Amino acid sequence: MASETDFAPLPQTLRAKADRLLNALRRYESVAVAMSAGVDSTVVAKAAALALEDRAVAVTASSASVPRAEIEQAEELARLIGIRHVVLSTNEFDSPLYVANAPDRCFHCKTELYGGIAAAQEQLGFATIVNGANADDLGDHRPGMRAAADLNVQSPLLDCGFHKDDIRALARFWNLPVWDKPASPCLSSRIAYGVEVTPERTHRVERAEAFLKERFNLRELRVRHEAGDLARIEVQPNRIPDLAAPEASQEITRELTSLGFKFVTIDLAGFRSGSLNAVVPVEMLRHHNGA
Repeated sequence: MASETDFAPLPQTLRAKADRLLNALRRYESVAVAMSAGVDSTVVAKAAALALEDRAVAVTASSASVPRAEIEQAEELARLIGIRHVVLSTNEFDSPLYVANAPDRCFHCKTELYGGIAAAQEQLGFATIVNGANADDLGDHRPGMRAAADLNVQSPLLDCGFHKDDIRALARFWNLPVWDKPASPCLSSRIAYGVEVTPERTHRVERAEAFLKERFNLRELRVRHEAGDLARIEVQPNRIPDLAAPEASQEITRELTSLGFKFVTIDLAGFRSGSLNAVVPVEMLRHHNGA
Protein backbone atom coordinates (compact mmCIF):
# COMPACT_ATOMS: atom_id res chain seq x y z
CA MET A 1 0.00 0.00 0.00
CA ALA A 2 1.37 3.41 -0.99
CA SER A 3 2.67 5.73 1.71
CA GLU A 4 3.23 9.47 1.75
CA THR A 5 6.95 9.04 1.05
CA ASP A 6 6.10 7.55 -2.36
CA PHE A 7 5.15 11.06 -3.53
CA ALA A 8 8.49 12.66 -2.59
CA PRO A 9 9.45 13.55 -6.21
CA LEU A 10 6.28 15.63 -6.63
CA PRO A 11 6.09 19.37 -5.91
CA GLN A 12 5.15 19.96 -2.29
CA THR A 13 1.66 21.30 -2.99
CA LEU A 14 0.73 18.39 -5.23
CA ARG A 15 2.36 15.92 -2.86
CA ALA A 16 0.13 17.19 -0.07
CA LYS A 17 -2.97 16.81 -2.26
CA ALA A 18 -1.94 13.28 -3.24
CA ASP A 19 -1.49 12.42 0.44
CA ARG A 20 -4.96 13.77 1.19
CA LEU A 21 -6.45 11.80 -1.70
CA LEU A 22 -5.12 8.46 -0.48
CA ASN A 23 -6.09 9.21 3.11
CA ALA A 24 -9.59 10.25 2.02
CA LEU A 25 -10.06 6.96 0.16
CA ARG A 26 -8.73 4.95 3.10
CA ARG A 27 -11.59 6.27 5.19
CA TYR A 28 -14.02 4.30 3.06
CA GLU A 29 -14.60 0.64 3.78
CA SER A 30 -14.58 -0.12 0.05
CA VAL A 31 -15.37 1.77 -3.15
CA ALA A 32 -16.70 1.43 -6.67
CA VAL A 33 -15.07 3.96 -8.99
CA ALA A 34 -17.26 5.21 -11.84
CA MET A 35 -14.46 5.00 -14.38
CA SER A 36 -14.41 6.13 -17.97
CA ALA A 37 -11.16 6.15 -19.92
CA GLY A 38 -10.63 9.82 -19.03
CA VAL A 39 -7.78 11.09 -16.90
CA ASP A 40 -9.90 12.18 -13.91
CA SER A 41 -11.61 8.89 -13.10
CA THR A 42 -8.48 6.94 -14.06
CA VAL A 43 -6.50 8.81 -11.41
CA VAL A 44 -9.22 8.05 -8.85
CA ALA A 45 -9.10 4.36 -9.84
CA LYS A 46 -5.32 4.31 -9.42
CA ALA A 47 -5.55 6.05 -6.05
CA ALA A 48 -8.28 3.66 -4.92
CA ALA A 49 -6.17 0.66 -5.92
CA LEU A 50 -3.24 2.04 -3.92
CA ALA A 51 -5.31 2.98 -0.89
CA LEU A 52 -7.73 0.06 -0.71
CA GLU A 53 -6.18 -2.68 -2.86
CA ASP A 54 -8.77 -5.43 -3.44
CA ARG A 55 -11.48 -3.39 -1.70
CA ALA A 56 -11.75 -1.22 -4.83
CA VAL A 57 -13.53 -1.97 -8.08
CA ALA A 58 -13.78 0.15 -11.24
CA VAL A 59 -17.06 0.24 -13.16
CA THR A 60 -17.34 1.44 -16.77
CA ALA A 61 -20.64 2.14 -18.51
CA SER A 62 -21.45 0.51 -21.83
CA SER A 63 -24.18 1.96 -24.04
CA ALA A 64 -24.72 3.57 -27.43
CA SER A 65 -23.47 6.86 -25.99
CA VAL A 66 -19.99 5.47 -25.21
CA PRO A 67 -17.51 4.84 -28.04
CA ARG A 68 -16.36 1.22 -28.12
CA ALA A 69 -12.75 2.44 -28.19
CA GLU A 70 -13.27 4.19 -24.85
CA ILE A 71 -14.56 1.00 -23.21
CA GLU A 72 -11.60 -0.96 -24.55
CA GLN A 73 -9.19 1.68 -23.26
CA ALA A 74 -10.86 1.60 -19.83
CA GLU A 75 -10.31 -2.16 -19.75
CA GLU A 76 -6.63 -1.68 -20.62
CA LEU A 77 -6.21 1.01 -17.98
CA ALA A 78 -7.80 -1.15 -15.30
CA ARG A 79 -5.37 -3.95 -16.14
CA LEU A 80 -2.45 -1.50 -15.98
CA ILE A 81 -3.60 -0.15 -12.62
CA GLY A 82 -4.35 -3.60 -11.25
CA ILE A 83 -7.90 -2.84 -10.17
CA ARG A 84 -10.86 -5.19 -10.57
CA HIS A 85 -12.96 -3.96 -13.47
CA VAL A 86 -16.58 -4.42 -14.49
CA VAL A 87 -18.32 -3.17 -17.65
CA LEU A 88 -21.92 -2.31 -16.79
CA SER A 89 -24.60 -2.04 -19.47
CA THR A 90 -26.72 1.07 -18.90
CA ASN A 91 -30.16 1.83 -20.30
CA GLU A 92 -30.38 5.61 -20.47
CA PHE A 93 -31.92 5.38 -23.96
CA ASP A 94 -34.99 3.83 -22.35
CA SER A 95 -35.70 7.12 -20.59
CA PRO A 96 -37.90 9.57 -22.55
CA LEU A 97 -36.33 12.42 -20.55
CA TYR A 98 -32.86 11.39 -21.73
CA VAL A 99 -33.91 10.90 -25.35
CA ALA A 100 -35.64 14.31 -25.39
CA ASN A 101 -32.16 15.85 -24.99
CA ALA A 102 -32.94 18.90 -22.88
CA PRO A 103 -29.98 20.65 -21.21
CA ASP A 104 -30.35 18.28 -18.23
CA ARG A 105 -29.72 15.17 -20.35
CA CYS A 106 -26.54 14.41 -18.39
CA PHE A 107 -28.54 14.31 -15.16
CA HIS A 108 -30.62 11.43 -16.48
CA CYS A 109 -27.54 9.65 -17.83
CA LYS A 110 -25.64 9.88 -14.55
CA THR A 111 -28.73 8.89 -12.59
CA GLU A 112 -28.91 5.72 -14.69
CA LEU A 113 -25.17 5.06 -14.25
CA TYR A 114 -24.97 5.64 -10.51
CA GLY A 115 -28.28 3.87 -9.97
CA GLY A 116 -27.02 0.87 -11.93
CA ILE A 117 -23.81 0.74 -9.90
CA ALA A 118 -25.78 1.02 -6.65
CA ALA A 119 -28.06 -1.81 -7.75
CA ALA A 120 -24.98 -4.03 -8.16
CA GLN A 121 -23.62 -3.14 -4.69
CA GLU A 122 -24.14 -6.57 -3.16
CA GLN A 123 -22.78 -8.36 -6.21
CA LEU A 124 -19.67 -6.18 -6.52
CA GLY A 125 -19.05 -5.81 -2.80
CA PHE A 126 -18.50 -2.12 -2.15
CA ALA A 127 -19.77 0.44 0.34
CA THR A 128 -19.35 3.78 -1.46
CA ILE A 129 -19.44 5.04 -5.06
CA VAL A 130 -16.80 7.61 -6.04
CA ASN A 131 -16.32 9.59 -9.25
CA GLY A 132 -13.74 11.81 -10.95
CA ALA A 133 -15.38 15.22 -10.44
CA ASN A 134 -12.84 17.92 -9.56
CA ALA A 135 -12.58 21.62 -8.72
CA ASP A 136 -12.62 22.67 -12.37
CA ASP A 137 -16.11 21.21 -12.73
CA LEU A 138 -17.58 23.76 -10.35
CA GLY A 139 -19.43 26.63 -12.00
CA ASP A 140 -19.73 24.83 -15.35
CA HIS A 141 -22.91 23.29 -16.77
CA ARG A 142 -22.70 19.94 -14.97
CA PRO A 143 -26.15 18.50 -14.24
CA GLY A 144 -24.44 15.15 -13.68
CA MET A 145 -23.09 16.51 -10.41
CA ARG A 146 -26.65 16.96 -9.21
CA ALA A 147 -27.26 13.27 -9.91
CA ALA A 148 -24.16 12.41 -7.88
CA ALA A 149 -25.41 14.45 -4.96
CA ASP A 150 -28.86 12.83 -5.14
CA LEU A 151 -27.33 9.34 -4.94
CA ASN A 152 -24.62 10.17 -2.37
CA VAL A 153 -21.74 9.63 -4.81
CA GLN A 154 -18.48 10.99 -3.42
CA SER A 155 -15.95 13.13 -5.30
CA PRO A 156 -12.55 12.69 -3.63
CA LEU A 157 -10.66 14.82 -6.17
CA LEU A 158 -13.02 17.70 -5.52
CA ASP A 159 -12.86 17.21 -1.76
CA CYS A 160 -9.06 17.27 -1.86
CA GLY A 161 -8.86 20.43 -3.99
CA PHE A 162 -7.62 18.88 -7.23
CA HIS A 163 -7.73 20.95 -10.41
CA LYS A 164 -7.22 19.51 -13.89
CA ASP A 165 -3.52 20.43 -14.01
CA ASP A 166 -2.96 18.63 -10.69
CA ILE A 167 -4.73 15.53 -11.98
CA ARG A 168 -2.67 15.43 -15.18
CA ALA A 169 0.56 15.90 -13.23
CA LEU A 170 -0.30 13.06 -10.84
CA ALA A 171 -1.35 10.82 -13.73
CA ARG A 172 1.98 11.49 -15.42
CA PHE A 173 3.81 10.71 -12.19
CA TRP A 174 1.97 7.40 -12.06
CA ASN A 175 2.80 6.69 -15.73
CA LEU A 176 -0.83 6.56 -16.73
CA PRO A 177 -0.94 6.85 -20.54
CA VAL A 178 -4.02 9.11 -20.45
CA TRP A 179 -2.23 11.86 -18.51
CA ASP A 180 -2.42 14.22 -21.50
CA LYS A 181 -5.55 12.79 -23.14
CA PRO A 182 -8.01 15.44 -24.32
CA ALA A 183 -11.43 15.46 -22.71
CA SER A 184 -13.78 12.99 -24.39
CA PRO A 185 -17.40 13.47 -23.30
CA CYS A 186 -20.01 10.92 -24.30
CA LEU A 187 -21.31 10.81 -27.86
CA SER A 188 -24.70 12.16 -26.83
CA SER A 189 -23.01 15.43 -25.88
CA ARG A 190 -22.37 16.00 -29.60
CA ILE A 191 -26.08 16.16 -30.38
CA ALA A 192 -27.69 19.59 -30.23
CA TYR A 193 -30.20 20.14 -27.44
CA GLY A 194 -33.74 19.48 -28.66
CA VAL A 195 -32.61 16.96 -31.27
CA GLU A 196 -33.58 13.52 -30.00
CA VAL A 197 -30.70 11.35 -28.86
CA THR A 198 -30.87 7.98 -30.63
CA PRO A 199 -28.38 5.12 -31.00
CA GLU A 200 -28.40 5.76 -34.75
CA ARG A 201 -27.27 9.37 -34.25
CA THR A 202 -24.59 8.56 -31.68
CA HIS A 203 -23.26 5.78 -33.91
CA ARG A 204 -23.17 8.21 -36.83
CA VAL A 205 -21.11 10.66 -34.78
CA GLU A 206 -18.79 7.92 -33.54
CA ARG A 207 -18.02 6.72 -37.06
CA ALA A 208 -17.58 10.27 -38.38
CA GLU A 209 -15.10 11.19 -35.64
CA ALA A 210 -13.20 7.92 -36.06
CA PHE A 211 -12.86 8.57 -39.80
CA LEU A 212 -11.61 12.13 -39.32
CA LYS A 213 -9.14 11.17 -36.59
CA GLU A 214 -7.61 8.39 -38.66
CA ARG A 215 -7.68 10.07 -42.06
CA PHE A 216 -6.31 13.45 -40.95
CA ASN A 217 -4.33 12.43 -37.85
CA LEU A 218 -6.48 14.59 -35.59
CA ARG A 219 -6.15 14.33 -31.84
CA GLU A 220 -8.90 16.66 -30.69
CA LEU A 221 -12.12 17.28 -32.60
CA ARG A 222 -15.89 17.16 -32.37
CA VAL A 223 -18.54 16.30 -34.93
CA ARG A 224 -21.58 18.20 -33.67
CA HIS A 225 -24.88 16.72 -34.81
CA GLU A 226 -27.14 19.70 -35.42
CA ALA A 227 -30.83 19.74 -36.42
CA GLY A 228 -31.57 18.78 -40.00
CA ASP A 229 -28.85 16.10 -40.00
CA LEU A 230 -26.14 18.76 -40.31
CA ALA A 231 -22.62 17.82 -39.23
CA ARG A 232 -20.62 20.74 -37.78
CA ILE A 233 -16.96 19.79 -37.53
CA GLU A 234 -14.79 21.46 -34.92
CA VAL A 235 -10.99 21.11 -35.07
CA GLN A 236 -8.10 23.22 -33.87
CA PRO A 237 -7.91 26.42 -35.98
CA ASN A 238 -4.54 25.51 -37.49
CA ARG A 239 -6.04 22.30 -38.93
CA ILE A 240 -9.02 23.95 -40.61
CA PRO A 241 -7.13 24.55 -43.91
CA ASP A 242 -6.30 20.82 -44.08
CA LEU A 243 -9.96 19.87 -43.96
CA ALA A 244 -11.16 22.76 -46.11
CA ALA A 245 -8.82 22.00 -49.03
CA PRO A 246 -10.93 21.01 -52.08
CA GLU A 247 -9.98 17.33 -52.27
CA ALA A 248 -10.18 16.85 -48.51
CA SER A 249 -13.53 18.60 -48.17
CA GLN A 250 -14.98 16.51 -50.98
CA GLU A 251 -13.74 13.32 -49.32
CA ILE A 252 -15.15 14.38 -45.95
CA THR A 253 -18.50 15.25 -47.48
CA ARG A 254 -18.72 11.90 -49.26
CA GLU A 255 -17.87 9.95 -46.12
CA LEU A 256 -20.15 11.82 -43.74
CA THR A 257 -23.12 11.86 -46.11
CA SER A 258 -22.67 8.11 -46.55
CA LEU A 259 -23.12 7.86 -42.76
CA GLY A 260 -26.44 9.69 -42.93
CA PHE A 261 -25.60 13.36 -42.58
CA LYS A 262 -27.30 15.56 -45.17
CA PHE A 263 -25.05 18.62 -44.79
CA VAL A 264 -21.41 18.95 -43.70
CA THR A 265 -19.78 22.14 -42.44
CA ILE A 266 -16.49 23.13 -40.81
CA ASP A 267 -16.83 25.58 -37.92
CA LEU A 268 -14.44 28.47 -38.61
CA ALA A 269 -14.29 29.30 -34.89
CA GLY A 270 -12.47 26.01 -34.34
CA PHE A 271 -12.71 23.46 -31.55
CA ARG A 272 -14.15 24.56 -28.21
CA SER A 273 -15.49 22.40 -25.46
CA GLY A 274 -19.21 22.73 -24.72
CA SER A 275 -20.00 24.86 -27.75
CA LEU A 276 -23.56 23.51 -27.89
CA ASN A 277 -24.27 25.33 -24.62
CA ALA A 278 -23.79 28.65 -26.39
CA VAL A 279 -27.32 28.56 -27.82
CA VAL A 280 -28.98 27.75 -24.47
CA PRO A 281 -30.14 30.70 -22.33
CA VAL A 282 -28.09 31.08 -19.14
CA GLU A 283 -31.27 30.94 -17.05
CA MET A 284 -32.11 27.52 -18.49
CA LEU A 285 -28.62 26.17 -17.75
CA ARG A 286 -28.90 27.42 -14.17
CA HIS A 287 -32.27 25.73 -13.81
CA HIS A 288 -31.01 22.38 -15.04
CA ASN A 289 -27.92 22.64 -12.82
CA GLY A 290 -30.24 22.91 -9.85
CA ALA A 291 -29.08 26.47 -9.09
